[in-house]
Amino acid sequence: MAIDDVARQSGVYFDAGFYCAESVLMAVCDHHGIQSRWIPKIATGFCSGMARTGGMCGAFTGALMAVNLFSGREKPTDSLEKNYRAVAHLENLFRARFGSTACPELIGCRLDTLEGQRQFKEDNLIVKCRQYTVEAAAIATQVIAALVEN
Repeated sequence: MAIDDVARQSGVYFDAGFYCAESVLMAVCDHHGIQSRWIPKIATGFCSGMARTGGMCGAFTGALMAVNLFSGREKPTDSLEKNYRAVAHLENLFRARFGSTACPELIGCRLDTLEGQRQFKEDNLIVKCRQYTVEAAAIATQVIAALVEN
């Protein structure tokens, strides 16, 4: 499965009703043969800008969780450096592509208000979220591929 296939699969999950963080994490995990009953559960609260709190984009956090699977620590004596470099690279690529990692800045409204939720529906902003989801999966796959190669 190539980067485009992972991106496409994240879109399939999104279209099936999973949200941004869930879709990204599931598609990347599928690509690497990672199966767990905790996926997508672990990602759910990161969707919709951190559970509609106006926080970080769920697609970005799904990508972040996926990158962590390949660069995070297993014990407290493990170095943080590989992970921190990978996360910084992920963030730089996402920000370069979209200008921000904050949900409200990316979609142009706050989901923690009824007005923002109404605007989200009326302006069909879910289309933007799908785009962020697909591209975040591709970016995460790119970052992970670089990790695996090194």
